[in-house]
Amino acid sequence: MTTTTKALVAALLIGLTGITIFLFISLSGGGTASAKTCQVGQSDCMPDVTYVDMHGIKYTPQSLAGKVVVVNFWATWCKPCEKEIPDFSKVYDQYKDRGLVVVGMMTDDASNQDLLNFQSDHMMSYPVVRAGPELRVPYGDPQALPTTYIYDRRGKRAHQKVGMLRAEQLEQLIGPLLAQQ
Repeated sequence: MTTTTKALVAALLIGLTGITIFLFISLSGGGTASAKTCQVGQSDCMPDVTYVDMHGIKYTPQSLAGKVVVVNFWATWCKPCEKEIPDFSKVYDQYKDRGLVVVGMMTDDASNQDLLNFQSDHMMSYPVVRAGPELRVPYGDPQALPTTYIYDRRGKRAHQKVGMLRAEQLEQLIGPLLAQQ
């Protein structure tokens, strides 16, 4: 083999190696830019539902895409729920500008006026949705209250907690998720 032929073969091998590495990384989902989102219907993905809060604001799967979403099932009669609501509000207020959405899923039938009074009395600053069967069933109809689901920016369930969460615990759970891009 001549020197020119050896150089040409070496250049081709280097080029093929580079292309192979590039294809391997691209197709295997490596790197942060190619992180995959959840597929509708997967059990560990956020349910494909639209939430409508007490003010008529809609939170669709499209509007929640790319955000860290906390879904908290609670009731006005639930004492642990009452205790955690100010902490959830504090965390929501602190991190909403960084892509955090908290949705309070109220499971009881309080009147609109009672709910407004409750929200005011408990410093509740995040959206509240009445959790009818169409919203409870996709979450497995949680019976224990409070129950909290936390989803990462791709819509994948990162945490599920039955029982009360304090602000520090919630911040520890969402911190790494908010840091994801």
